[in-house]
Amino acid sequence: MDLEKRVYDIAEKHLPDESIFMVDVVIKSNNGPKKVLVLIDGDEGLNIDTCADLSRLIGNEIEENNVIGDAYRLEVSSPGTDHPLTSIRQYKKNIGRQVKVYLQDTEVVGVLKAADENRVVLDKEVKKGKKKDLEEVEIPLSDIKKTIVQISFK
Repeated sequence: MDLEKRVYDIAEKHLPDESIFMVDVVIKSNNGPKKVLVLIDGDEGLNIDTCADLSRLIGNEIEENNVIGDAYRLEVSSPGTDHPLTSIRQYKKNIGRQVKVYLQDTEVVGVLKAADENRVVLDKEVKKGKKKDLEEVEIPLSDIKKTIVQISFK
């Protein structure tokens, strides 16, 4: 079993409740100690205490079972705005927010209206003369390369 999968499994079993879920585990080894990044999210958001508690539990188990033999730095956090949505739960959590969906050879920007195991639905702004209308766009999940939530400063 690869290291990322082992850390993912350790983190997943220590999640505090059903409202918190795993997003990803990324391990980077540049010069110096490995960086182990555990990304979690919550249906109602996250707080720093949840991340800190989970970090202690994961770190203790990694140490007790000697999962990582050399020096490492463990970070537990929510995915940043640049991290793509990876699960249906994340899509559903972001309904009502503007997203950019990257397809094979194009991009679609719109407000996320719905998501299920097969597709996402966006309201895309379309200019008709001087007026702007909304056009509903349905995109199969299988066509999506990645989806990024767009930050609004309005």
